[in-house]
Amino acid sequence: MRNIQTEPLDNTTDVETPECIRFRHHAAGPVRRGLAYLIDLVIRLLVVMITALLAFGAAGVESGANKASKGLLLLVAFVLEWGWNVLFETFWRGQTLGKRILGLRVVREGGYPVGFIDSMLRNVMRTADFLPVGYVLGVLVMAGDRRCRRLGDRIAGTMVVIESPVATPPPLVLVPPASADELGALPHRPPLATDEVEAIELFLRRPHLSNERRAELAQIIVPELSERMGVAPRDPARFLALIYERAQGARKVPSAGRTP
Repeated sequence: MRNIQTEPLDNTTDVETPECIRFRHHAAGPVRRGLAYLIDLVIRLLVVMITALLAFGAAGVESGANKASKGLLLLVAFVLEWGWNVLFETFWRGQTLGKRILGLRVVREGGYPVGFIDSMLRNVMRTADFLPVGYVLGVLVMAGDRRCRRLGDRIAGTMVVIESPVATPPPLVLVPPASADELGALPHRPPLATDEVEAIELFLRRPHLSNERRAELAQIIVPELSERMGVAPRDPARFLALIYERAQGARKVPSAGRTP
């Protein structure tokens, strides 16, 4: 009998960026997202109530002041209804207060941070997701999607993920340790930009890559770096580990004339 392999029935989804880097996210389901929405709703209602108390308390019994207070209250309610999610998700990296409390974040389908247009599209479509009442359509659409995207997410190209607790990664250790000859062949301060050092670290922290895949990826970027440093490495993956260690060591050494 053949072994039939099926994908796990969970909310785990893999996202591969254009740079061929794969991230694994846990898509948030309707219950957790609904609780986050309720938290935001309660906070918005509290803001409206406080605004009403302040506005009508200051207006007293004057009819003209009462009309102005009603206008202010309607304006605040409108801004909170249509601007709360968009502004928070845009400037708070995909989170509202409710999402942050429950550990949720809105991201684009490629794993990138959500932008203003993305957030505006997904929230404008919230009206359609609400149909016919109580977000019935949105829940049905989410139930048929592996990434639990409602209609607004599909149109905007976004999804809501559960953030895992961020732990400080342990320092990278080169095995076997670099020899004096290996380090001597490299510049004392490798000419690497900060984003290049971060990219190399990301590559080195991928333990699940096979040796063949690791060598294939290393071979893509090593030729340009080796030419820049005047080195002809025999092992591309180890060469990246060596220049990363060299770059990290150079960062710890104070520059000349600078107080350590």
